[in-house]
Amino acid sequence: MTAHSGPASVGHPDDERERTRRSYDTVAAEYHARLADELTDKPVDRALLAALLELAVPGTPVADLGCGPGHVTDWLSGRGVPAVGIDLSPQMVAVARHAYPGAEFREGDLLRLPAADGEFGAAVALYSVIHLAPDELRPALAEACRALRPGAPLLVAVHLGSEVRHLNEWWGHPVDVDFRFLAAETLLGALDDAGFAVQARLERTSYPHEVETRRLYVLARRV
Repeated sequence: MTAHSGPASVGHPDDERERTRRSYDTVAAEYHARLADELTDKPVDRALLAALLELAVPGTPVADLGCGPGHVTDWLSGRGVPAVGIDLSPQMVAVARHAYPGAEFREGDLLRLPAADGEFGAAVALYSVIHLAPDELRPALAEACRALRPGAPLLVAVHLGSEVRHLNEWWGHPVDVDFRFLAAETLLGALDDAGFAVQARLERTSYPHEVETRRLYVLARRV
């Protein structure tokens, strides 16, 4: 996410998802070129992902929900677990498949995951639910719950706050996408409603190379 912003767009949720899909299609190649190695400079993220893998149901695939160009999926796959990246953007999925042939990637919506009931033994959603409309957050988390095995962990990361940041330009490309910041109580309540028990939460400031926001990570377990 860049620092360029303007007024938030308002419209039907389906229209907003289509705007989001087109925007990420537009920046897919450059997103990968710029951020493929970002976990190298994110020690907290790596530690939380490692904890997620320790808590995962043994012998089951791990889902990366809203995987973008697939670098987090690849990191998970490199730790010896079958990893499945799922993203709304066909171009992001295409970039990920080309860059990381060792992992599996699927095109799909957070509200209608292309996954069987209980298919995954763990899941991560790093800054992907921030593109959902407020009334879509709980259904998306309930859908993640459906795709997870009982007891499986879910790691969610969001930007903290109440702002809706709109981008109409991203790295020089025209886009039309909203980033919704979330209050901690909103995310925690939605997780509880969707069938998760919160195990841990962590807040951090942004790293120097990131957009300046405060970030919240929540580790929860499917009940």
